[in-house]
Amino acid sequence: MKPLLSVLFVVCLITLCAGCGNVSLSASSQPNFSTTSGVVSIVQLSTVIGANGTTVQVTFVTFLQEGTRSTVGFCGDQGSRFPMNQMVRTDFVPGQSCSSILVVVII
Repeated sequence: MKPLLSVLFVVCLITLCAGCGNVSLSASSQPNFSTTSGVVSIVQLSTVIGANGTTVQVTFVTFLQEGTRSTVGFCGDQGSRFPMNQMVRTDFVPGQSCSSILVVVII
């Protein structure tokens, strides 16, 4: 009975916090995700043609780490989540046109 009460309490707490607008929850049915990290050197908002022929807004972020440069395209306008010249780690689900962000952490 106690485990059920604990779960109910957590669900109620999450519901109340989400109503404040300061909490966002996301879940993915895909367990496969990628991680990248580095100093943010370039953030560029662009549009690409999606798989079904429609235009998709994509934020391209270039990460620098130990002399290596990698660029990932994230779905939507995500520029505010990637401060320039800051070390950032992000987990994301790769997609055809763009990648869906799971979490962004400024290190």
